[in-house]
Amino acid sequence: MGKTHNLRRTQPASVVQKEEKSMTKYEILYIIRPNIDEEAKAALVERFDGILTDNGAANLESKDWEKRKLAYEINDFREGIYHIATFEAETTSEALSEFDRLAKINLDILRHMIVKVEA
Repeated sequence: MGKTHNLRRTQPASVVQKEEKSMTKYEILYIIRPNIDEEAKAALVERFDGILTDNGAANLESKDWEKRKLAYEINDFREGIYHIATFEAETTSEALSEFDRLAKINLDILRHMIVKVEA
């Protein structure tokens, strides 16, 4: 029997079109411990906003939501400062995984949640 060959034509590199990077919209809600001073909170938010933008996030909008009572006690706190960040990133971007990794080990962030926003 003869061998079959897969003869696919390939285009030269100069003709290959660049793939458009699809950006997905995400929202991160994180709860900051309530007894943090204002200067430290501003530095924390700036640091985590920087983590997102340094790792490929675009169109970042970051703002404090409000100080709210928690449904249950977390680390001896009964309330927390809710902060919300919305941005766009590629699904393969390091922004999400790096934010998640660092938020888990930061003692000033009580909880965080990353949600993909449906269009």
